[in-house]
Amino acid sequence: MSHVERDFAARIREHGYRYTPQRQLILDTLCGLGRHATVDEIYGRIQEVAPTISLATVYRTVNFLEEMNLVDSAEIQGDTVYEIAPERPHHHLICCRCGGVITLTGDDFRDLICHLEEAYGFQAEIRHLTLSGICADCRR
Repeated sequence: MSHVERDFAARIREHGYRYTPQRQLILDTLCGLGRHATVDEIYGRIQEVAPTISLATVYRTVNFLEEMNLVDSAEIQGDTVYEIAPERPHHHLICCRCGGVITLTGDDFRDLICHLEEAYGFQAEIRHLTLSGICADCRR
């Protein structure tokens, strides 16, 4: 994922916010990692290029980017991890034993969304769902 593919700055500015160097750096870091990362991992990478940025700034910025739907968070093995939010909803199956992650598309939960609306009149907006369990390899 890169800034060439998606214009993060435009999305932030559309909501009336500034596209600050800190926001750009955190997005660049997550794009460069290309995987889930904890705030401590993001902070460690940022310290290599911008040692004046504080851990508190990283936390605030990651939370802001999540509110802007540019970053998604998930709980994986007790840690909150972040990744660049894909343009289409996606979900994860997390193995409680080995920590393996299986990524699913938004289509995998279409029947559930329809069921919730039909049975309860509830219109679910499932953008990023994480389910814990035991993977096939660990079950053997």
